[in-house]
Amino acid sequence: MPTLPDISEQLRVIKRGADELLVEEELVTKLKLGRPLRVKLGMDPTAPDLHLGHTVVINKMRQFQDLGHHIQFLIGDFTGMIGDPTGKNVTRPALSREQIEANAATYRQQVFKILDPERTEILFNSKWSNELGAAGLVKVASTYTVARMLERDDFGKRFAAHQPIAIHEFLYPLMQGYDSVAMRSDVELGGTDQKFNLLVGRELQKHYGQPSQCILTMPLLEGLDGVNKMSKSLGNYVGIDEPPRGIFGKLMSASDELMWRYIELLSFESLATIATWKKEVQDGRNPREIKVIFASEIVTRFHSATAAERAVEDFDARHKAGAIPDEMPQVTLATGGTPMPVAQILKQAGLTASTSESLRMIEQGGVRVDGERCEDRALAIASGRTVVLQVGKRKFARVTLS
Repeated sequence: MPTLPDISEQLRVIKRGADELLVEEELVTKLKLGRPLRVKLGMDPTAPDLHLGHTVVINKMRQFQDLGHHIQFLIGDFTGMIGDPTGKNVTRPALSREQIEANAATYRQQVFKILDPERTEILFNSKWSNELGAAGLVKVASTYTVARMLERDDFGKRFAAHQPIAIHEFLYPLMQGYDSVAMRSDVELGGTDQKFNLLVGRELQKHYGQPSQCILTMPLLEGLDGVNKMSKSLGNYVGIDEPPRGIFGKLMSASDELMWRYIELLSFESLATIATWKKEVQDGRNPREIKVIFASEIVTRFHSATAAERAVEDFDARHKAGAIPDEMPQVTLATGGTPMPVAQILKQAGLTASTSESLRMIEQGGVRVDGERCEDRALAIASGRTVVLQVGKRKFARVTLS
């Protein structure tokens, strides 16, 4: 059995950046056992790629791993087919088995950019969920009441607004909670939007005669628009499998205010170093210099130090050496709060005569977004972002989507 660090040191690491720890006294009791704790993180493979928003909680998982605890990364291939509407006021569409399997394969590959594969247990909740059968599922459902389910914020709002709630949606938090029973987890991690589901796990463990897991919730990371949660569907994300130039350029496009939020939740630098940076910026240091350091750290983490150096050089070449002019038309477009396709933005910004011309220029490789060649005809930019668009060699516009 490995020797674990001092409990006070473990708590310092565990609590850094966390939103809430339930219950700290219980966690201390578990840590006093002196054995590695079973630390659970479950993710439904609802999208084919992980982004920086996902890594906030995965980074915390790695910290538990480095402290010597046993990491259980759960891929929700069963719960993903139910669909969790967390944070939404509508039912989220369930995914097909084929979509689940394809996305799960990508998750396994990408999560090991953060976690140590030799010390990580990968689990799929279909293993025990399928074995439950109809009788077992009814037994689990009997442990919770409809009134308790309506305590969940999104369910309560939809019920009050007379919006439909499908019966199978109530099964989602129950099955996520049953995962904790099957895994006998000591600690479960999740975003703040998962708190209700994590608490269900505590209650079900009590029902099945197990010690209740502790819960550690992590803040949700805003996307590049600085408003909505980072999401690929909103176009405000930074994917961890993107090319180095793409990651670096997107992070450099973040506002100075958002930069500090990203640094606090994503950087591995010490709190003392981050405090020093803030003081230096207050005293007149250009925040762009800090942004370069941070963006380089992220590129290094998911690619290499060499890739980060090249990304900095490329960014400077495009922005400092005149590849992108300092002066250009400033355009603001109303989006109604939804992502707008690049082809449409180009037309409305006056960079092309029509949407069809925009699509043709994209196909020919003649369109750049923040210096990166746009190769996706369907690419949409999130509301709230400001981007530099280029068509050909001479047409530029700085476009703000409001």
